[in-house]
Amino acid sequence: MALSPTWTSKSRTRGLILDAIRAARTISRVELAGATGLTGATISDLVRELIDEGLVVEAGRGAPTGGKPRTLVQLDPRARYSVGVQMERNTCVIVIVDLAGRPVARTSFHGVASMPPDQALPIIASQVDDLLATAAVDRDRVLGVGLVSYGPQDRRAGVLLSPQPSEPWLEYPVAERLAQSLGLPVLLDNDAAAAAIGEYWLGAVDRRSTYGCIYMASGIGGGIVVAGEVYRGSSSNSVELGHMSIDVNGEECPCGNVGCLENFAGPAALVRQAAATPALAERLAPDPDSADFLTEFARIAAAADAGDPAARELIERSARYLGAAAVTMTILFDVDAIVLAGPSFAVAGSVYPTVIQEEVDRRTVTWRTHPVRVTPSVNGPDAAAIGAAALVLQSELTHGPTRTAEGRGAGVHARPVVGGRGILLH
Repeated sequence: MALSPTWTSKSRTRGLILDAIRAARTISRVELAGATGLTGATISDLVRELIDEGLVVEAGRGAPTGGKPRTLVQLDPRARYSVGVQMERNTCVIVIVDLAGRPVARTSFHGVASMPPDQALPIIASQVDDLLATAAVDRDRVLGVGLVSYGPQDRRAGVLLSPQPSEPWLEYPVAERLAQSLGLPVLLDNDAAAAAIGEYWLGAVDRRSTYGCIYMASGIGGGIVVAGEVYRGSSSNSVELGHMSIDVNGEECPCGNVGCLENFAGPAALVRQAAATPALAERLAPDPDSADFLTEFARIAAAADAGDPAARELIERSARYLGAAAVTMTILFDVDAIVLAGPSFAVAGSVYPTVIQEEVDRRTVTWRTHPVRVTPSVNGPDAAAIGAAALVLQSELTHGPTRTAEGRGAGVHARPVVGGRGILLH
């Protein structure tokens, strides 16, 4: 689907205005002109258009500044919604967020990744349907569904490029099939990239900043956001921190690399290490063969938080390795901050942020030109699901509306991902 240069320019201008309103929460037209660099006439015309579409509403008057008080505008959070689905090995989280990016409903259930996709996706679709009904969200206001998972992907085709957790998932058209079940557009993306953009949408980082995200659930991933846009790379499979080699003589990883970070510092690695540590093996009896190693990892993290020295040593060692990854991220991308997101960080308390901050401070001090802040995600264990929904919203706020087969607005990006009643373009 080709866009005319005029429409592309207008849609990006419109997106700039919407994003400035979102970031400010409430703002006047004069302040919008200052924040975006657009003329007052352009601001007035497009704000009027956005009000007519129901995306923006007037929100009273601002404080007097020597003249007539200025009328404020803000997003109408109930104007549009999106759904985020995080599909993990051991759990699945679904959230609904409003146009401001705020979660309004959530559910989770045992992971379906052990099933073949033709069984798993209908279960996910049913859970999405139930959550929309429970939250009383009008489906005509739902822009689409963001489906996020781990591993390499072909986002354009909406397929996973990994045989994990089982061979049937390799190149299965997950986005298309889920869209058919739901009758809604579906956008496939990486869980770490989604977690990274979720911070921006909830206002936890400056909209002009460059920041990194280290995401840890069952594995380790990474994302970089530059001025509100995810850094993608040539195939949108960038910043795979978990498969950064930290030992050139290390064991071969299933990904094909050797000495991968994930095999030293990830949850599964810590469960194996705990099982090989006599004190922990006796007290916790960790099962390295368990399919639910997130639960096993949570028990180790809880023991460390309670003061168990052996468990604490394992967690701190993992944090040191991740600190090395954070230093590499800092060196490569010159980030302002690094966000730690995902359920594994959420259950481990303050150890990871503290140790990773120490490593970043200590190992970049000789050439660092600005401080780099390490901080937990504001979205907690649901960071990837909330970010998945935010990516769908970004298609509306950044690039403007297109029309679906039934005439309802959906977001526009640069490349198509097939959906149920239309397409999301990314």
